[in-house]
Amino acid sequence: MSKSASTHPGHPDPASERLLGDKVYEDLLQLLGTPGFESRARLPGETALSQRLGVSRPVLRQALARLRDEGRIYARKGSGTYVTDALPQEKPISLSTLKNIGDIRAFLEFRLFMEGEAAARAARTRTEDEMHHIRRCRERFDQALADGSDAVEEDVAFHDAVAQACGNRFFSMTMTALAPQTRFSIGLSRSLAGRPQGERREGVYHEHAAVEQAIERQDADAARLAMELHLRGGISRLFGREA
Repeated sequence: MSKSASTHPGHPDPASERLLGDKVYEDLLQLLGTPGFESRARLPGETALSQRLGVSRPVLRQALARLRDEGRIYARKGSGTYVTDALPQEKPISLSTLKNIGDIRAFLEFRLFMEGEAAARAARTRTEDEMHHIRRCRERFDQALADGSDAVEEDVAFHDAVAQACGNRFFSMTMTALAPQTRFSIGLSRSLAGRPQGERREGVYHEHAAVEQAIERQDADAARLAMELHLRGGISRLFGREA
């Protein structure tokens, strides 16, 4: 009795399905940034997108999940799937997910040192165009808060804009790699922090503004301190004032 066939007629071969999923992922990557798929654009529904790419919806979902994990797209509950505000230009480094409270705290402490230095470098090297991008991302964040959104994507975009302005592409590449963990930690802070929501949002609003203003006046020490205070604020909002 032959043991060679492990799949049934009419059922997709798992290896072939993975290859097809890889192709759909690459096709979607090529679409991001093109008309209709720009930053902040809402993606077509699964049915329309699967028909456009000529694949089944399960295969499409695999590719979309991969793009979400990489921080290239994100889902907005009850609204659909959107392209991130800042499209990554590099494939992200593979990093494990945050598994426990200790991981979350260690991750925030790592961001504190890395992003503090990025802010200081941005203050020294930023161009007028980069400064404009930082300002626009901060304004979008403020507007999202005013509209009642959790503003997670706008928050990530602001931090990415600072990293992009620091004159060293590896900071921005690292931010891209950290995007899924950053989204998770921001969302957790929003949901678990003990202070009233309005007070928390007011605090983050002023912290972002302090970072932007220090970078604009090209004060590296103040930019580093403002970013560190912002991220320490995130730690204290989750873990208490001893942070």
